[in-house]
Amino acid sequence: MSLTFTLDPAVTPDLRDGILDLWTDVSNAGGAVGFVPPVTREEIRPELVRQFAGMADRSRRLLVGHDDDGRVAATAFLTFNSHRLMIHWIWLYTVMVHPRHQGKGYGRDLLTAAEQAARTFDGIEAIRLTCRGGLGLENFYGSCGYKEVGRIPDAIRVAPGDDREDVIMLLPLD
Repeated sequence: MSLTFTLDPAVTPDLRDGILDLWTDVSNAGGAVGFVPPVTREEIRPELVRQFAGMADRSRRLLVGHDDDGRVAATAFLTFNSHRLMIHWIWLYTVMVHPRHQGKGYGRDLLTAAEQAARTFDGIEAIRLTCRGGLGLENFYGSCGYKEVGRIPDAIRVAPGDDREDVIMLLPLD
């Protein structure tokens, strides 16, 4: 079993609902994707709408992985910089693999598909992402070729008294 990746899929009700389910399930399983558990689909919906708005104005691209059953199993948003001095690299946001598929190599497949997509964008020389410290995510991204280029202490407040580092990672596309 493997995932089938699509860049810029049509935004349909099924896709929207699939991403909402994925984002909710990943968040509630403890995934570091912008929310802390417990979270509901309705709490996530406004953030997904913001992501879709970025897709409509072409400042953001969506990469989706579907499993063999056609369900949304993985996503990542590739976001272009609007500042003229930073247009040579993109952000990778909301990198998610459904908990039922974790441990199968799909996270690595998702990052490979994101890299392949980024290489098709004119003038893009690197992918940058950040991850929440304390979870070992930087080790995973490092194993996929990303280099840690910085840390901001206490930048992410998961809960009162639970601040985490924001780890900055970079993948040059040279």
